[in-house]
Amino acid sequence: MKIAIVHDWLVVYAGSERCVESFTNIWPDADVYTLVNFLTPEEQRIIVKDKVPVTSFLQNWRSVRKNHRKFLMLFPYAIEQFDLTKYDLIISSSHAVAKGVLTNSNQLHINYCHTPIRYAWDLTHQYLNESGLSAGIKGTIAKSILHYIRMWDVSASNRVDYFVANSNYIAGRIKKIYRREAEVIYPPVDTKYFPLQTQKENFYLAASRFVPYKRIDLIVEAFSKMPDKRLIIIGEGPDEDKIKSKASVNIEFLGYQSREKLREFMQKAKAFIFAADEDFGIMIIEALACGTPVIALNKGGGRETIIDNKTGIHFNEQSAYSIKEAVEKFEKCRDNFNPELLNEYAKQFDRKVFEEKIKSFVNAKCNEFFNK
Repeated sequence: MKIAIVHDWLVVYAGSERCVESFTNIWPDADVYTLVNFLTPEEQRIIVKDKVPVTSFLQNWRSVRKNHRKFLMLFPYAIEQFDLTKYDLIISSSHAVAKGVLTNSNQLHINYCHTPIRYAWDLTHQYLNESGLSAGIKGTIAKSILHYIRMWDVSASNRVDYFVANSNYIAGRIKKIYRREAEVIYPPVDTKYFPLQTQKENFYLAASRFVPYKRIDLIVEAFSKMPDKRLIIIGEGPDEDKIKSKASVNIEFLGYQSREKLREFMQKAKAFIFAADEDFGIMIIEALACGTPVIALNKGGGRETIIDNKTGIHFNEQSAYSIKEAVEKFEKCRDNFNPELLNEYAKQFDRKVFEEKIKSFVNAKCNEFFNK
């Protein structure tokens, strides 16, 4: 059986790319398609092994490398140009347009959905406001593009035979937007790479790209009101100056750090702070694998993976006040969190578990489809 794996774009080695890594572990002979590929040779070796991904016409546009998201309007057209007619099974990994590849009635298409397109759906107004596109001619153009993307996205969802969601939260969004049911299989986490450490130091940790929906600004505001508590922040991004302007002297910014350094800080932190309304939140599980409790927003993936007062502390609002309250609550009960139990809990999300479940699901659907 000939298999194609389709992913939106290969730009960084992040959460969705780790799913592609597992797909190529399971199906090493599959061909990989993606709109653009800007991975380093080492990242490409990890994710797609010895394969050379097939890319779209956008790959040769120099300006795409600087900011590929600027070309959102062209993504639907670009993904539809891939000729997949020689394949029996198409597995798409999508947080944008990969699910929109064209297939025929003799082909089985299974989509692993990280999220319906955030900028086109639940983050539309936030995106427009923060980009200064809520009014004026440019705003009208931006709104028209997002309207087109929404129309195309719903239409493209009908090209998928089976959806797999990375969380119950995303399964709910798939149901609401696409009116489709989805199997839930949590994404892979390399828990062995984040080994247990029971000895903690006196600091809190946050790590993320500095983009609006991650809400690092709220974490900074909260700790600026708690000058006796040390916060270390790892990451970089377009909101960096805005975030740093809110920081007090007890907050330390380390910028981008290697995965090895991130692991070291996760192991030593007394708690990891997570304020995003995230689809799943792989970093939450990485922290737990290190034996580090998590203070997380009680929405999205954080609601599913953090058990209040057992693996961490929930806060209910995306506000500095709510984060501050949660930190103060944690300080009173921090000795109740057992690092060994947190590490054991994290193992249910291990990469091996993901690969067994996704392989079993795909094999079952192939048996149904090709033997009917």
